[in-house]
Amino acid sequence: MFGRRVNPPSIILIAGPTASGKSALALDLAQSLGGEIVNADAQQIYQALPRLTARPSPGEMARVPHHLFAVASPDQSWSVGHWLRACCTVLADIKRRGRTALIVGGTGLYFSALTRGLADIPPVPLSMRDAIEARLDLEGEARFREVLARIDAAAEARIAPGDRQRLIRALAVAEATGRSLSQWQSDTQPALKPEDWRGLVIEPDRKALYKRCDARLASMLEAGVLDEVAELMAMTLDPALPALKAVGYREFAGHLAGEAHLDEALAQAQMQTRRYAKRQLTWFRNQTPDWARLTQPSAAEAERLIFAPTGRLTPAP
Repeated sequence: MFGRRVNPPSIILIAGPTASGKSALALDLAQSLGGEIVNADAQQIYQALPRLTARPSPGEMARVPHHLFAVASPDQSWSVGHWLRACCTVLADIKRRGRTALIVGGTGLYFSALTRGLADIPPVPLSMRDAIEARLDLEGEARFREVLARIDAAAEARIAPGDRQRLIRALAVAEATGRSLSQWQSDTQPALKPEDWRGLVIEPDRKALYKRCDARLASMLEAGVLDEVAELMAMTLDPALPALKAVGYREFAGHLAGEAHLDEALAQAQMQTRRYAKRQLTWFRNQTPDWARLTQPSAAEAERLIFAPTGRLTPAP
């Protein structure tokens, strides 16, 4: 339908909620564009739980080069900054090879770090974050926002209703460092040049997405997800480690520990997955309003959106 592409972007960002078809779309595009895939999912970094985190299969990874998948052991804790440094190194290598990088995942903070920059904020003690989360639960969001607005009005105004994680982080950073989150962020520079990248968000119909979430959890059980959960449990790791925060892990681990029937564990894991997908939809809707949108993960439509808006797609003669 279309002819020669002119000056394609060197980096394509593909974001969206869990079970939306991001990985399959990225694979199709990578094969079409001669590209390489870079992981932007905080759970797929870890070597544990390949099924539960829906990591690409060995066969899929063999079709095109994949980067930053299963590169950390589950007893490690990668921060956003750690991922960003690793990602920039990978992107430089891909650029030297003259290939297109497709960064795909559902971790919004990774995309924000790439396109807006990452402030060098000192770590907030976990005890302080937990105390602030308890304040939010006790006071309610409206009162919590009043307190935050007096400290950091710009951050409070940017945070969407119901976005607990960002509310807690904004107040925790201000109280831990004595400097507002907005002040820290004002000193940042994006890792990517605006002219080098294009962004796509897969934004499916919510009801259809929830059905896919439920079906995928059920298929994971059939594929042996309980075995990999048992393997991770046997390592007796600190439950605060990120690898043990994978959606569904706690529910299936509870079943294996004799705390719940399998049907109950599955239903709870499905509910938590739907909630996670809803939070992702909300985040990308609020934080990437100028990115192109796809309701279905179609490679042909994705290419049209990536290239056409800037005249980078030319009709065939």
